[in-house]
Amino acid sequence: MKLSTLTLVFLSTLILLITSTGFSQQLNQELLNSTAQKYALGSFENLKELLSIPNDAFYPEEIEKNVQWCENAFSSRGFSTTRISTETVPLLLAERKQNKAEKTVLIYLQIDGQPVDSKRWFQESPYKPALKKMGNDGEWEEISWDNINNYEDDWRVFARAASDAKGPVAMFLAALDATKDLNIDPNYNIKVIMDFEEELGSPHLPKAVTDNSELLKADMLIIFDGPRHITNKPTLTFGARGISTIQLTTYGPVVPQHSGHFGNYAPNPALRLSKLLASMKDDEGRVTIPGFYDGINIDGATEKILKAVPDNESQIKERLQIAETDKVGSYYQEAIQYPSLNIRGMQSGWINEKVRTIVPGWARAEIDVRLVLESDPERLIGLIKDHVANQGYFVLDREPTKEERLEHAKIATMTHEISYQSFRTAFDSEVGLWLTSALKNAFGEDPIRIRMSGGSIPISPFVNTLNIPAVTVPTVNRDNNQHSPNENLRLGNYREGIKTMIAILSEKL
Repeated sequence: MKLSTLTLVFLSTLILLITSTGFSQQLNQELLNSTAQKYALGSFENLKELLSIPNDAFYPEEIEKNVQWCENAFSSRGFSTTRISTETVPLLLAERKQNKAEKTVLIYLQIDGQPVDSKRWFQESPYKPALKKMGNDGEWEEISWDNINNYEDDWRVFARAASDAKGPVAMFLAALDATKDLNIDPNYNIKVIMDFEEELGSPHLPKAVTDNSELLKADMLIIFDGPRHITNKPTLTFGARGISTIQLTTYGPVVPQHSGHFGNYAPNPALRLSKLLASMKDDEGRVTIPGFYDGINIDGATEKILKAVPDNESQIKERLQIAETDKVGSYYQEAIQYPSLNIRGMQSGWINEKVRTIVPGWARAEIDVRLVLESDPERLIGLIKDHVANQGYFVLDREPTKEERLEHAKIATMTHEISYQSFRTAFDSEVGLWLTSALKNAFGEDPIRIRMSGGSIPISPFVNTLNIPAVTVPTVNRDNNQHSPNENLRLGNYREGIKTMIAILSEKL
């Protein structure tokens, strides 16, 4: 007797549910593949709808629309939702309890996105998702959404937050729908915390976590954020650097002056700032401020973990189009185990079509300092401030007065903000072993396990305040242009992200 396709899927599902982990893995992977494909196709409109809602956290009225969308999305899937008030926009907690569950898993999702410069996007709007494929000329060309049901893995959806990080939100919702239809119930309670100010550094998250510690209580934390390893293989990341920021300003004449009249006479703040910044690092990119790297020790066990990541240094340099790297570490994974001091932007005077022949009145640098567990952020900020003073600057945390300008030859204004600290979780922790097993069962091989990512996510309040071990499950393509114009999500990654999340929801704790 010939069985129908529907009957075969039912029997496959039944086998998946009644067999123990490790039995008939090939069948389980086949079922996961077909289910992920089905729910990717079924959720593209959901993804498109979500990406169409502007989500710049500088505009609370935009964020409110995202909050409402998420409330509806999770409520319709059996979750209760609670707004956690902050001084600006709320956090949103969605919760679903399972009968007889002994564990609770907290999931972190980011909803807001970076600001946009629409002129630099090659489409009508960053908030009007565009489906694109690579043309014969090597350029992305837009195609009709009518083609989405016959998509190819390398096609992309271009939109702000497509990868960072609304794409993973849509993946998770699709995975919830899939497990419901397959009658798969996780044996743990699920809490989902949604952050609408991540791109602002989540300034109100630490207080919200402290004030709502009982509400957010959980046994472990999963972060659905970030790109996979450059090989695009299943990846788990067990830590992330923290971040603090500095604004540093130097001064020249009180207002810009004619460079013919006052060049060679009025000190140029842009030159002074350049020399000041250059004094902080050597020619190989290492911070020269004494004590900046104190406390970091790459021992033999750590070295083994770092070198197990299958990085191709030549491939990384080719992608960045750089001939050589800084020498903070001897290879990529080692480099990101240290705190960094990065000049993320500079401004003084005018350039391009607005250029003027002036001595600028001021020069400003925006700096970010990536943090690691072994480094106290206040100490690092203090070291940088002391260094500025040691270069002969009178250091203020505000603009100088006329009297101060006339008294001190060199003045710098330095302000800073510590957003959040680093975190790390052990590979052999309960959450680490559980997620490793889920991904291995889904993809038939061990995931790439990374000790710590170079980027930052605001998870340390959960880890440090609530004592919850955390692991990031990245899903999106690494070449996604996050934080930049023309951000995109590869559709093959979207499908495999759904597969990953179905596997996690199916894995017993």
